[in-house]
Amino acid sequence: MQVNQNDRITPTDDTAASNHMAKIAIAVVIALGAAGYYIFSSNDTETVKQEEAQIELPAPAPLKPLETQASLPEPEVDIPQEAVTPEQAAEDEEVQEVTPEPEEVIEPLPSLNDSDKFVQGKAVEIANGMAVAPLIIEQNLARQFVVFVDNLAQGELARKVSPMKGPNRTFTVSEITNKTYLNPDSYHRYDMYADLLANLDSSKLIANYEQLSPLFEQAFAELGYPDMRFKERLVEAIDVLLDAPIIETPIELDGVSVNYQFVDPELEALPNAQKLLVRMGPDNTRKVKKALRKLRINLNR
Repeated sequence: MQVNQNDRITPTDDTAASNHMAKIAIAVVIALGAAGYYIFSSNDTETVKQEEAQIELPAPAPLKPLETQASLPEPEVDIPQEAVTPEQAAEDEEVQEVTPEPEEVIEPLPSLNDSDKFVQGKAVEIANGMAVAPLIIEQNLARQFVVFVDNLAQGELARKVSPMKGPNRTFTVSEITNKTYLNPDSYHRYDMYADLLANLDSSKLIANYEQLSPLFEQAFAELGYPDMRFKERLVEAIDVLLDAPIIETPIELDGVSVNYQFVDPELEALPNAQKLLVRMGPDNTRKVKKALRKLRINLNR
């Protein structure tokens, strides 16, 4: 199901190991040399004695086979080992105790038409423990979010495609000396939304956005933007909201019920998206702007 386009406004160093192997090789050469000297020196001495015996004695003893003489055990040579410092022993122990971390399992991305539960789960994940599930719409969430952002970038507030449900508290005004003012108690209608943005886990937010980005780009392409990415549109929407003024003084209104207008012409001339922040009150506006600035920086990295 697609959102109606009418919702739019328009090699390592081995030196130590090599030294160790060189010492072992030298020790082996010395051992072999000593063994060879022992064997061949013994053979020469034995032969001289036997020749002298042939002159003085009538019956010399037979020579033993060379194989028997060669089978004499070679002298054992102690090979010196490098001293191990306590620091090296501790490092070796740490290396043995380290276990490889399990590889991160990346969830497969569903199709755009079947993405509602997946996107809802990601929205709850980045909420950092806040109970936002009841506020999130249940159908066409990715498309609704994209259309809502597209309208924000144009300064408009498309309530019927908002990805979250609006506040259920009633908007109230104050009558003072025959003038109507926005009641500061009405600011608290938006406390939950401002707190949600202020407490978002930034690392999870960016990670999940990157994972969901293909879905958002597909939904954005459906709106007919061949030369623009959704990420660019999102940054534009953030900039619009960051330009909203922070009003500390009482805000005078004119009109009746939902048709209240700002008496101040400059406030009344603001884009509807910025008027929403004005109606949130100065404290909530600061929270929202702080969160949006952080998000904008992360998106541009």
